[in-house]
Amino acid sequence: MATPAFEEIAETFDFLEDWEERYRHVIELGKAMPPMDPALQVPATKVEGCASQVWIMPRIEAGTFDFQGDSDALIVRGLIAILHAMYSGVPVGQVAAIDAPAELRRLGLEEHLSAQRSNGLRAMVERVRLLAAAAV
Repeated sequence: MATPAFEEIAETFDFLEDWEERYRHVIELGKAMPPMDPALQVPATKVEGCASQVWIMPRIEAGTFDFQGDSDALIVRGLIAILHAMYSGVPVGQVAAIDAPAELRRLGLEEHLSAQRSNGLRAMVERVRLLAAAAV
């Protein structure tokens, strides 16, 4: 049930030969993401459970889910960009049906992220799911 944008990331990951190249690609995804307005980087949008500073602000338009996100760490901005590709444009009621851990396993992230980064990624996924559930 992956979006075309996430499928494109998965295909790129399949093409890249080693984790260093994939790691650089994740960072590039984060750099390419538009910055979040600092006025939105407030306690209400902060994601708890991340080692880095992470903010996620939902945008629901015409029944589809989208969000803005940002972090003070480049690799985490890249992870936010991956989650954005996974969830952006999905009908709000279908966000919970996405098996994010399975989709992320396709990228091999769990094998190469530190325990803290993995916990933070899980916290970001949970936050997205809660934001979507609140909008249904």
